[in-house]
Parts: sequence; structure tokens; C-alpha cells
Amino acid sequence: MEIDLPVSASRPKYTKNDFVSGAEVRWCPGCGDYSILGTVQQTLAKFEIPRENYVFVSGIGCSSRFPYYMNTYGFHTIHGRAPTVATGLRCVNKDLSIWVITGDGDGLSIGGNHILHAMRRNLNFNILLVNNQIYGLTKGQYSPTSPAGKVTKSSPYGSIEHPINPLCLAIASEATFIARTLDTDPRHMGAMFERAMRHKGVSFIEIYQNCIIFNDKAHAPVTGRDTREDRMVYLEHGKPLVFGRPDNKRAIRLNGLHPEIVPFDGKTTQNLLIHDETDPRPNHAYLLTQLVYPDFPVPFGVFRCVEKPTYDDLMNNQIAEITKKKGPGTLKTLLYDNSTWTVP
Repeated sequence: MEIDLPVSASRPKYTKNDFVSGAEVRWCPGCGDYSILGTVQQTLAKFEIPRENYVFVSGIGCSSRFPYYMNTYGFHTIHGRAPTVATGLRCVNKDLSIWVITGDGDGLSIGGNHILHAMRRNLNFNILLVNNQIYGLTKGQYSPTSPAGKVTKSSPYGSIEHPINPLCLAIASEATFIARTLDTDPRHMGAMFERAMRHKGVSFIEIYQNCIIFNDKAHAPVTGRDTREDRMVYLEHGKPLVFGRPDNKRAIRLNGLHPEIVPFDGKTTQNLLIHDETDPRPNHAYLLTQLVYPDFPVPFGVFRCVEKPTYDDLMNNQIAEITKKKGPGTLKTLLYDNSTWTVP
């Protein structure tokens, strides 16, 4: 379900600069977070939502400095707990546009439990997970998404852990909007952010980001200028998964339950895998997460967009029904009720 948000018909009510806080942006020169920040500010400027109705909530990490740089309300919370604070906000104020900013370490390590349940409950807010496959703020330790064998300060002989695929976690939690984008493609990022804003329910977007100091070019084998045509595939609803240079177009088809790469003539789509972001079952979206480099091109775009009741609506409807039956409660009644002080 898409929310019909107000958009200016002639020109945006706000400009990007209206969302710039004026605080000194303290990321390393060349950090991919600059592009993400600018694209978020540019996206919000397209809508006529009052600026005071935006809230950015973050945990701990480089990307979690985000609230300081947005001229909106914001909370810089504790490690991994941003979804918990956002949950409280969502349940008490239906008018807010809430954004959770987290990283692969903050969101998938100490915050894994919190992010999982936020998605499972289908809370109506947006989660941006910035994935640079490293702990950048603490100076270069391996993270939950670092590839096996990654040599870092905390894994000098190579990581022996199997990395988390963030989108697999989102799909297992049955998040209702799931997407992937990258910091070097602001146009695509903006389109994903706008889709997330319009979606009613939880939105989870993984952003491939470059940490130029501690994990430079981690995603370059896939997203680099010289490789992206052959190693990336952009998802389009209702269309086949086509990738490759103009003189070597290829597509994905299913051989039973297994994807395989076949030549594409630009016309025939029979037997090819056709993307369906609206499939209510998670099977299709999960299959797409298994397209990983070097065996397959890596998908970018909307993996899943389905409708489901939101936790906050269900909770507020339940409160309204009980209040209608029993009347409004009082603090005095709660404090002096026998069950408050009597242990069976």
C-alpha cells in the first residue's frame, strides 16, 4: 500500500538546504555517507510534509551521526537500539515521518534483535542500513557483513565467520518493503527513498557504501565503473532480469529452483525470471538475495513491496476498542487496583 503523500505541483515547498542543519559534517573526505545524506535531504524536499514532522533516529557508528546533520528532530540513541526508540515514537504519534539510520555493525550485531522485531511487527517507519562491511567508527574491525577471510585489526589472520546477508534477514522477518541501492547512484537512491516514504509499513533499504579509510572499494568488484554493467542488475517490476553490455546482454532464468544465466536477444522473455515485487510469498524475493557475485549479477532495486496491517494501527485500534467498552482508565485506578499489589 502506498501512502498518498502531498507533493508540490509546481515546485517543492522546501529545498535541499532547508534540511541542512548547519552542523559541521564530520565524516572522512570521500565517505559515501555524504552522498546518502545529500540524497535524503533532496528527497524530503520533494514533499510538503512539515519539517517538524520528520524524526531521524540513529544508534552508534559513522552513519549514526546523521541526526546532527538534518534540520529536523532527531535522536542519537545507544548502540543498536534505534528501532526501539523509533517504535515508541511511532506508537504515540501517527503524524511523524520516522527514519532509522543504522549501519551493518550497529544494526546487525548488537542491534540485530531490535531490527528483526521492528520488521516482524511491520511498524510504519523507514530503516536505512548503511553497509560498508566494516566497523569504521572504531577504526577497522570486521563486521557482521565482512566476507569470510577478511583481514582486519580484529581478524589479523582472516575472519572465520560467515557474513550476514541483510536482505535475507529482512525477508525472514517478512518486512513489507525491501530494497537495495548504492551510494554512487544518487538517482537510484532517491527513487528508493521516495518509494519507502510512500509505503505504509516498515521499509528496509540496504545501501552499499564505501568506507574510504578502512575498507576502500569493498563493493568495487560489483559496482565499479568498469564492472557494473556485467555484475549489477536493476530490478524492474514485471520485467525480466537483464544485464550486461550492449553487445553481450544476458538474463536470468530458473532451471527448476536454481537460477542460471542465459543469453538475451532483447526480445524473447519466455522462460526468463520475471520480477514480481508484489508477490505476497517471500520465496521470489529470497531467491533474488541468492544472486551474489561472482556467480551472478547482484540485484539492486525493490525486492518486495506488499501490504500488511501495521503494528501501530493494530495497537491503536485495539486501545480504541477497549476504551469504548470499558471507558478511559485513570492512573489512580491502576495504582489502587488489587492486582497491582497482590501476588497470587
